[in-house]
Amino acid sequence: MGPIDRLVAALKKLPGVGEKSALRFAYHLMRCPREDALQLASAIREVKEKVRLCPKCFNLVEAESCPICNDPKRDPTTVCIVEEPQDAQAIEKTAAFKGSYHVLHGVLSPLDGIGPDDLKANELLARVKKDGVKELIIATNPTAAGEATAIYISRLAGPLGLKISRIAFGIPFGGDIEYADRSTLARSIETRTLISD
Repeated sequence: MGPIDRLVAALKKLPGVGEKSALRFAYHLMRCPREDALQLASAIREVKEKVRLCPKCFNLVEAESCPICNDPKRDPTTVCIVEEPQDAQAIEKTAAFKGSYHVLHGVLSPLDGIGPDDLKANELLARVKKDGVKELIIATNPTAAGEATAIYISRLAGPLGLKISRIAFGIPFGGDIEYADRSTLARSIETRTLISD
């Protein structure tokens, strides 16, 4: 296998990249200035060498622990549980959440061979007991695997007497009800919030 074939094979391992996209990326990298290609290679190497998991929340960090866990202005007793680090990043961009996070690094998916021991769920339980966590907000995606994981986490942590909630799903702000799909509309009815008694 030659260098182009090895590059295409490596690029195909990226999520959402098939044969044609991998070829397009490979040819782009061959045509771009050498410095640009080497800069990309250097950035990939640096990420692999310097980025690690926070030992407390399992988010990606460049230091021993993450700035969120170390921020005294954050509420460590409220933990938002997410599937992946990019989910925590998305929630952070809203500036609406002032607690801490716990990254599971996946969801339950028996067909893909991902069970409870493959997630950071046991670490979550240990953290809840050690740090005096009072509330868990489950923010897994609204998929079958995300729902199964949310149910699993709530059953796992339920006996600890915590307040456990699930983020709301439904019609997006500014959206039109008539264009919502049935599942989204049904979920928005089921998870409606009380305005007045």
